[in-house]
Amino acid sequence: MNENANFKVDPRLASLLGETYRSTEHAIKELIDNAWDADAPTIAITLPDPMTADSIVIEDTGSGMTELELRNEYLVVANDRRSRKGDRTKQLKRLVKGRKGIGKFAGLMVANIMAIETTAHGKTTRVVISKEDLLNATRDLERIDLPLTVVPAPDGVSGTKVTLTSLSDRFEFPLPEKLKTLLMTEYGREEDVRISVNSEALCLDDLPGEKFQKDDTIPDAGAIKLSFKVSDGAKSLKQAGIALRVGGKIVGKPGFFGLEDDPEIPPKLLKKLYGEVEADGLSESVTADWGDIVENSKAFHALKPVIQAHLKNAVEEVYKREVGLQRARIQRQINLRLAEMPEHRRRFAQIALEKVMKRFYGESEEKVETVASVILDAFEKDEYWLVLKQIDESKGGDIETFASALEIFGLLDMALMANQAKSRLKVLDHLDDLVRNPATLEKNVHSVIERNLWVLGYDHSLISSNRTLARTIEEYTSAKFTGDRASKRPDLFLAQNLRGGFFLIEFKRPAKEIDRQDQRQAQEYRDDLEPKFGQIEILLLGKGRDVTATMQNDPPRLQVFSYEALISSARTQIDWLLSELKSGESTSA
Repeated sequence: MNENANFKVDPRLASLLGETYRSTEHAIKELIDNAWDADAPTIAITLPDPMTADSIVIEDTGSGMTELELRNEYLVVANDRRSRKGDRTKQLKRLVKGRKGIGKFAGLMVANIMAIETTAHGKTTRVVISKEDLLNATRDLERIDLPLTVVPAPDGVSGTKVTLTSLSDRFEFPLPEKLKTLLMTEYGREEDVRISVNSEALCLDDLPGEKFQKDDTIPDAGAIKLSFKVSDGAKSLKQAGIALRVGGKIVGKPGFFGLEDDPEIPPKLLKKLYGEVEADGLSESVTADWGDIVENSKAFHALKPVIQAHLKNAVEEVYKREVGLQRARIQRQINLRLAEMPEHRRRFAQIALEKVMKRFYGESEEKVETVASVILDAFEKDEYWLVLKQIDESKGGDIETFASALEIFGLLDMALMANQAKSRLKVLDHLDDLVRNPATLEKNVHSVIERNLWVLGYDHSLISSNRTLARTIEEYTSAKFTGDRASKRPDLFLAQNLRGGFFLIEFKRPAKEIDRQDQRQAQEYRDDLEPKFGQIEILLLGKGRDVTATMQNDPPRLQVFSYEALISSARTQIDWLLSELKSGESTSA
């Protein structure tokens, strides 16, 4: 017997779709996106005071919906309006934000009751959606009855009002400051919409970061007013840059007034700039379509370097502060390593590090640590000094010779970093072959890792051993494991970290999984050695964890690493660095 089957839509789906947002502020933004798609020139959001029973209201003056549109379009789940009406809105030709047809349920994350009142063509249609009714329903979603009324409305009035009542106590109240930041990031550059939160219009102050303002008078350009922020957010801003406003109207797209061509400014830092400059003196320099400035405008050419200088001073100030914080944790390691270099090399190494820090601004701390380690390794190579000597000698000569020397230094800088990174990849390949070989012993991997401690991660790349520590381990293991126990002698490595503490690394065979007994034995070694050296951290290296050695039950000051995970992590960082260096070469070309 052949029969057909059908999907049934559980009413809980509507509630679940409303809870897919990362915060209540993001859920409310989804409703504001709907107003944007309705060509609303104004959108007003009213948030209640905390600990009150007041409602959240999102009201717009957009196109609204008729009863038919509400029934056949709005209430259709997963109805993508772009497939029906295109990627642009009807009146203002805005790029449509709604994509999946489920944003209508966003209010059900915030509240238990969502009422929609929408006005178009002389009628107001009101529908109420109750989360409780949906959750308690026994019928399919399309069979749930939603209270709907239609009443006359004044001619010429349109728009939609969404009222969220009985706010959910499962989530924190939406915060006006957080919502305004979110909306300013998304809509701050839009000229055809005015958005307010609790009657306050969005403005530059709603963005996080340090604000800079400058009033100035420039020959040929007249009075200007520059106002911008350097965002302290982790992400780049949408439509970053400085907008030029002339006669109250934005000209063209935001830009950086030539600062993007300054090699001293990291590109990622530019993405944190957001603001505008008012320059009514350029009214005669605007193109007919208001899309740009006439190329040979004297007023704009007078304005450009002034704005660029103000922007550069601000971003450099923020850059120094942020990089200082980023480098604080690794600066001790860098300083100790620099101290081991001859004075003449140290000076150039510091210059190279500063350049590298700018190049990789905005990357994760782990990646910056990898870059710093590799550049310091490269500076121990003698190839540098022929070029550096040439640079020093050419400083007193002609400019062309000096520029040529600097160019060679820059190319060599990248080349040596790449060569050093490739050398590390070869070490990882060799180590990978070792750990995959069942016959490999502890001493085999010990000899490789001891000479390449960067494999353990940057935190351990600058730990060091010496003859005294090596002799101590040799005497300890020789005395403790004699006679029949000699074959059970562990492979230990005792090293001192940069803070003066000690690490005890025990190498297990790559085929050996670390179990609870291995952890207890390592603790015994530590107990024997701590009276002489003080507190000791333990690193246990092997195939991985046995099922008996769960991470949550690890003893204090003891870490377990698998050789495979260490190699994979180190390889990821080196591959990333080589990719960045390659892209840098392409950009330079």
